[in-house]
Formats: sequence, C-alpha cells, structure tokens
Amino acid sequence: METGIHNTSEIGKLKKVLLHRPGGELENLMPEYLERLLFDDIPYLREAQKEHDAFADCLRQQGVEVVYLTDLTANSLTNEDIRKAFVIQFLDEAGIRDQRSRVLLGEYLGKMPDKQMISTMMAGVRKSQLQGESEKLADLLSAAQDDYPFVVDPMPNLYFTRDPFATIGTGVSIHKMLTATRNRETLFGKFIFEHNPEYMHAPRWYDRGEVSSLEGGDILILSPEVLAVGISQRTKGDSIDTLAEAILTYDKTKFKKILAFNIPKSRSFMHLDTVFTMVDRDKFTVHPNILSSITVYVMELDENKKMKIEQEDARLEDILKEHLHLDKVTLIPCGEGSEIDAAREQWSDGSNTLAIAPGEVVVYSRNHVTNHSLEDAGIKVHTIPSAELSRGRGGPRCMSMPLWRDDP
Repeated sequence: METGIHNTSEIGKLKKVLLHRPGGELENLMPEYLERLLFDDIPYLREAQKEHDAFADCLRQQGVEVVYLTDLTANSLTNEDIRKAFVIQFLDEAGIRDQRSRVLLGEYLGKMPDKQMISTMMAGVRKSQLQGESEKLADLLSAAQDDYPFVVDPMPNLYFTRDPFATIGTGVSIHKMLTATRNRETLFGKFIFEHNPEYMHAPRWYDRGEVSSLEGGDILILSPEVLAVGISQRTKGDSIDTLAEAILTYDKTKFKKILAFNIPKSRSFMHLDTVFTMVDRDKFTVHPNILSSITVYVMELDENKKMKIEQEDARLEDILKEHLHLDKVTLIPCGEGSEIDAAREQWSDGSNTLAIAPGEVVVYSRNHVTNHSLEDAGIKVHTIPSAELSRGRGGPRCMSMPLWRDDP
C-alpha cells in the first residue's frame, strides 16, 4: 500500500517537502522564558515570515512541492471523534490538569475551525486571550493567583520541522524529544501518521511513547543502504539501538547498516546535521572540529539476523569512503576552516545545508565564507535571507522535512 513517503538519500531530487511557516508562537516568546523554550533570541515575526516565504518560493522554483504542517494536521482530523481525541491529548500534554479548566479550554479551542484551532495550539494561549471569550475560565485562572501569563505555552521551535519526526525509506520515526517543550510538537506528527489518508500507512520505525530521546536533526540518510545517526546532546544511544532494530529487521527495507556518530554534547553541536551534511554523492560539509578523528559505531545484522556493533575510530573521510564505497571524498569545512569564521558561521548553521538535488543546495546567505567554499567545490548554491530565521539556531535542513525524494 502506498505510504506517501519515499526518502532514500540526502541528495536525491527533492519532490515534496513539509515546512511550517512561523506564526504567533514567535510573538509569544518572552526574555524570561527563552532558555526553557530553547531560544537565545526573539525573531521578529513579520521578517521571519518573509524570509520563510522566500525559502518556500526558492524550493518551488526548483520544482519542489511545498506542504505545510498546519494543513497536513487539519487534513488528518477526518471526523469529529478524531478531532475530540486530538484536543484531549493536546490538553494532556499542555499540562492542563484542573477539570474545569480542561472543559472550558476545550470548548474555547473546539469552537474554532480546524486550521485556526491548530494554529492557536501552536502559538500558545495567553490568559488575556480568554477574557471576553470565556468569563468562567478567565475567573478560574485569575483565582489561581499565578503571575505566569500563559494558559498554554507556545511552541516556537515548530518551524524546524526536521526534528519531531523523520521520513526514512517508506516509513517514519515519530520522536521522543529530549525536552518537554519540544515533545509537544510530535503530537501533530502522531495524528498525521495515524489519520491522514496519504500518510497513515507508513511503517513506524520509532514512536513518541519511547523513553529514550531521538531527534530528526541527528538522522541522515547517506545512501539507500546506509543511515547515519548522531549520538548527541539530544539523541541517546538507546534510541539508536531501537531505531536500528526496527529498520534493519524490516523485511522490505534496503538499509543494511547504521553508522552511529559520537559527536560533542553541547548546544553548538546540537544535532549531527549542525556539524555534518551531505551535498553531493562524494561531498560533505563539516565543522572543522570533527575532522581529525571521530568515533563511529557500525551497526548491522550478522548472518543469524542478530545485531552486531563494531567501533571504528578513524578520520571522517576514511569512514565515509569505506561505508559508501567511494574512491574519494571531499569535506568542505565550515568557515573555510578558519577558527573565527567557522565559529561565527557555525552559530548560524553554516554546515546545515539542504540538498535539493545532487550537487545543488539551499543555504543561508549570511554564511558567505562557507557558501564560497561550496561554490569552489562545484556545488550549485541557492541562498535565502536569514537575519531573523537564524535566531532560532537552525538552518535550511532543520527547517525542512522531505516527504518524497527521487532515488539518487
């Protein structure tokens, strides 16, 4: 049965991609709560939306079909029972425990059209929004004598659609995110992949109910047979074991091995795709700090279908040549290898490229040193504006979830 998903590489011609246009969730960022919501700054929404629209237009001009998270979620609410279940689970995960608050907030959301309701869930709900909407709820909240201004927290990281779930082959992994603030994002993926007619038949490699965290920025499809996963600040080794078991033992899979890359556990190296992305069959962007040597765990099934894991400590270039059967590999360092330029452009995701075809990528215009290196290496570069989008600490790859790529 068709799953609506086909993603067997990082570089195959991109045909269909999922984005989320930033919305009211950015307007609900406050300096006092930035750290908890995983932001370092407050993007200006109007400009962020213009930049995001330029990103979507850039993709469309290259023949990519762009679909949006809000629309796919709305198309998943195919009957009233599913819609009610969606609201109930949203209230659960928003931490609304008081029964009267749940009923009144459920009524507030429930009377909205689907897309407005979903956008409101994403943006968060201010206490002030409920005044005049529901006097009972406003009175209830004010009686709680709580100075916190939100009934429901915003989800400002949603425009990084790469992380809450990942398409791998013809299936999907829906993630258990490291932090509570981002784990709520995966609810939209749950309903898309359970109820959207186009995607509900996709095999499930990982589920949001797991106890160990896994995030999409750590998952790179290096070839139709080789998957890379980062052991990072946000993805744990146990999660990779579970993912590997599900994918490698699936009878219809073509994947033969998983390479688990052990990367530094820090915010600047948040996910594997912040330090390493694929831009052509034999070309990769890298952060200079992982060039000397890296530990990789090679996971594959033995002749008895049992998982075997072998540790390799070698240069990244040699590991890639061996497992991707390449004669040569070109590594393109962020910031041309300059300590200062690499640090600055790494901060705005200079290594976080989105390949839309072999040797053709979308990048942030601000990372001009790295972009020049890509062009020198023969890569076709499409630049997009990024003054506001980059404040969220994610690049074009972070902002996109491929739903369909041609085979490389």
